Amino acid sequence: MTPAAPAAPPVDLGEISGNPLAESLRLLSRIATLCWVEMRKIRHDRTELYMRAIQPALWLLIYGEVFNRVHAIPTPPGISYLAYLSPGIMAQSALFISIFYGIQIIWERDAGVLTKLMVTPTPRSALITGKAFASGVRSVIQGVVVLIIATLLGVSFTDNPLRLLAALIILAVGSAFFSCLSMSLAGVVVARDRLMGIGQAITMPLFFSSSALYPAKIMPGWLQVISKINPLSYEVEALRALLIGTQTTLWLDVVVLAGATILSITCASLLLPRLANR
Repeated sequence: MTPAAPAAPPVDLGEISGNPLAESLRLLSRIATLCWVEMRKIRHDRTELYMRAIQPALWLLIYGEVFNRVHAIPTPPGISYLAYLSPGIMAQSALFISIFYGIQIIWERDAGVLTKLMVTPTPRSALITGKAFASGVRSVIQGVVVLIIATLLGVSFTDNPLRLLAALIILAVGSAFFSCLSMSLAGVVVARDRLMGIGQAITMPLFFSSSALYPAKIMPGWLQVISKINPLSYEVEALRALLIGTQTTLWLDVVVLAGATILSITCASLLLPRLANR
């Protein structure tokens, strides 16, 4: 009998040069690995998640319930103010988690971790994207907490699982944008205390100039202009459309948010070497 031919060795996609598919798979694998490393920190210390659930609960229980009773803020027909507010508080929670994400990357630089990551063959964009979407996963967990609290308060959200999934993806993308904005600022100021001050200075203006608390149509004209260029407004409107069925140009919200996220990943990637070399 003729002996069987030896089996061909397995093909390593990472060794296939010039193959766009292989390169893309390898890049996605590195992004997923970096994201998983970030998420392991939550497994070891869940205190942050518990503490961060307090603020959105207070917004819904106090601010939401009070204004739901006084009917001071106009809402679409058939939608209570508490239901109108809930997607805004989801976006707010994601903003507060991600806007200080640059502090973590400065800490990694001071600890020497960032330098070790920079000498690996992993592209800078993959490093930034992995960290950005780790922030997105944290925000999704926080968003689910807000959904549960709002549901217990009597808010009725969509029961379409695809719309719920789309809303969580929007939340993750919005968080990725703001975390990359924070990491871009870290590349500019390169110091934790300065970044903390800038983060505190821009967080509330971003929140109050968006449509998270009230419709843009009741804002003064100058604030409406700011609201139109605030990515948080587009995130909030997309969440409302998906979760409670308000009217919006959903494709525009998605395009603006995705475009802003890609731009912020690019900026943070370009500024990363400046941060690492300090």
